Order: sequence, then structure tokens, then C-alpha cells
Amino acid sequence: MAHTVFLLGTGVFWTVVYVLLIRTGLREHTFGMPVVAFATNISWEFTFAFVRPPSGVMHVVNIVWFCFDLAVGYTVVRHGRSEFPYLPGRLYLPALAVLLALAYPGMDFASEQFDEGAGTVTAFGSNLAMSAMFLAMLAARRSTRGQSVGIALAKLLGTACASLAMLTGPDRAPRYDNALMSYLYVGCFLLDLAYLGALLAVRRATVTDVVDVPALRRPAGESAG
Repeated sequence: MAHTVFLLGTGVFWTVVYVLLIRTGLREHTFGMPVVAFATNISWEFTFAFVRPPSGVMHVVNIVWFCFDLAVGYTVVRHGRSEFPYLPGRLYLPALAVLLALAYPGMDFASEQFDEGAGTVTAFGSNLAMSAMFLAMLAARRSTRGQSVGIALAKLLGTACASLAMLTGPDRAPRYDNALMSYLYVGCFLLDLAYLGALLAVRRATVTDVVDVPALRRPAGESAG
């Protein structure tokens, strides 16, 4: 029962992540998922939606998530140039194409090498890297542009549910019961928690800066009328 609940939570929360990323990116004319994380993520979704799909409902889920990744990719293509002002505009799309071309075989090779062609180790490994990249993007932008507390919280809960689903599975494979997987579970959770905390801190600081703008302060003794 618990295993089923955690699987359902994984699907629901990660779907929320995708929807919020797309909505926020379109609204703020930017992208919300770091570009390298997008490349590895869509490569994973493509592999396990079409090349080596799992059986059952997860096959359908992977296809749906791949479609969401395409929408996230639109925001990366449409608004990505402005986020890299030091890169000549004409080089952005070729650089993105090279990144995608490198990401897919890398994900495929890692899956075959470390997971017998399955997607569990690469899913959590890329998720760990993604969590770190969200923190790096927040630091680079020095604002919450393209990001939100909802995205951070849903990502934390979705990945935590995925970890708990692995730990409560009725037929847990021995290769997932080891120190590496434990490290990935804990690492993802800690980095996601750190990202949520940092995002809240940046948002509070931004609000404080806006309120504290000298031009907005009312001189002492000046009436409100």
C-alpha cells in the first residue's frame, strides 16, 4: 500500500513540477529548468519512453513526461539566448544542439554500464545533478526569475516519494539496495531542501529590497494624505 502511494505521489508531484516550469517560463519569458538538466532529463525521458520503455503504467507516464519536456524545451529555445548574454546569439542554438547530442548517448551508456539498461540509477543520478544545477541557477540569476516556491517544493516532494517508493517496493532488486543508491536518495533530498531554503531566502531579500528603496520611503513627519 505504501509503495503504491509513493509511486502515485511521484507522478503527481513531478507533473506539478513540469506544469509550473512551463507556466512560469512562458509568463516570465525565460526557462525554469537549467539547460544541462533539461538536456539530460529529456534524454532520459526519450530513452525510457521509446527506446527501452518499462512495462505497465510507467511507460505511459514517461511518454507524458517526455511531452512536458518538449514544452520545457520550447522555453529553453525561445527565451534561452537572453540568459547567456556573453554567448553570441548565433551560437546559442548550435551549442544547445551539441549539448543534446552529447546528453543522449551519455545517458544511454551510463544506464547500460551501471543499471543493466534500466533507468533507476541514471534517474536518481541526473536528479542529484539537477538539484545542484537549480541551486547554481538561483545563484547565477541572483533572483527567483523563472523559478518558484511551488516548483521547488513539488520537486522535493516528488523526488522524496520516488526514493521512498524504491525503499518500500515489494520486489526491490539487490542492485538498488546499496550505498550508492542510499547516497543518491539522501543527496537529492538535502539538495532539494537547500534549494527550497535558498529560494525562500532570495525571495524574502528581494521583497525587502523593494520595500526598502529610498524613493519609496516617506519622509519623517509627512502625512499620508
